[in-house]
Amino acid sequence: MNPIMINIFGLEIKWYSFLILIGILIGILLVEREAKRFNLDINNIFNMCFYAIIIGILGARIYYVIFNISYYRYNLLEIFQIWNGGLAIHGGLIFGALTIILYCKKKGINFVRMFDIIVPAVILAQAIGRWGNFFNSEAHGFATTYAHLKNLFVPEFIINGMHINGIYYLPTFYFESLWCLFGFIVLLIIRRFKYIKIGTISCVYLMWYSIGRFFIEAWRTDSLMLGGFKVAQVVSAVLFIGALIYLIYINSKGKYNNLYNDINKGRI
Repeated sequence: MNPIMINIFGLEIKWYSFLILIGILIGILLVEREAKRFNLDINNIFNMCFYAIIIGILGARIYYVIFNISYYRYNLLEIFQIWNGGLAIHGGLIFGALTIILYCKKKGINFVRMFDIIVPAVILAQAIGRWGNFFNSEAHGFATTYAHLKNLFVPEFIINGMHINGIYYLPTFYFESLWCLFGFIVLLIIRRFKYIKIGTISCVYLMWYSIGRFFIEAWRTDSLMLGGFKVAQVVSAVLFIGALIYLIYINSKGKYNNLYNDINKGRI
C-alpha cells in the first residue's frame, strides 16, 4: 500500500495522519453532542478535548518509544516522526485520562461521567485510526495464505494490501477496527438504558476493548514486549479486571443512585 495520501509540491500528507485526524474530529463532535445533554459548557469540553488529545498523542508516542528504547537510543531524530507510525493506544489512553481527570477536577466536573461521555467517541476514533496501519503496512499478524484470508471473509482489497513482499499476512488491524466499531454500537445502546450508573459505560468500554485487544494481540508480530510478555496483553488483562471490579462496585449501590442519565446532575 502507498502510505502517502497526497503530495502537494513536495509536501506529503500521509493516510496515517489523515485518518487519525478524521477520527479525532468525529470524536470531538460526538463528545460535544452528548455533553450538551448535561448542560456542560461546550468551551470547556473543547478545551478539555484539545489538551487531552495533544497530551494523549504525546503519551502514545512516549509509551511506544520507551518499549522500543533499544532502537530509538541510536535513532533519536526518528522519535519525532510520528507520521510514520508508532503510537501505542494504551499510552494515549493513560495520558489522556490523566489530563481529563485534572481538567475536570479544576472545573468541578464529575470526571467519571465525563469518561462515560467520551469513551464511545474514543472507540470509534480507534476504529477509524486503525486503518492508518493498513496504509503503513503495519500492525498485521503472522504470515498466512490467500485461501485462509478468503475463508475469514476478509475483503479483497485488504487481502491485496496485506500481500507484502510476496507474502500474505493476517490483517489484525482490520479485526481490531471491526471490534471497535461493534463496541461503539454496543456503548451507544447501553448509554440509552434508563438506570445505568455513572461509570458503567467506561467500564464496558475498558472490558470490551481489552477482550478484543488481548486475543488479537496474540496474532500480531510487532508487539511491544516486556521480558517474554506482550505489553498490550498484560495491560489489557489489568484493565479488564479493574473495570470488572469497579462495575460490580457501582452496581452494588441502590438502583437509583448515581444514574448516568440524570441530566440534572451533570456537574456533581
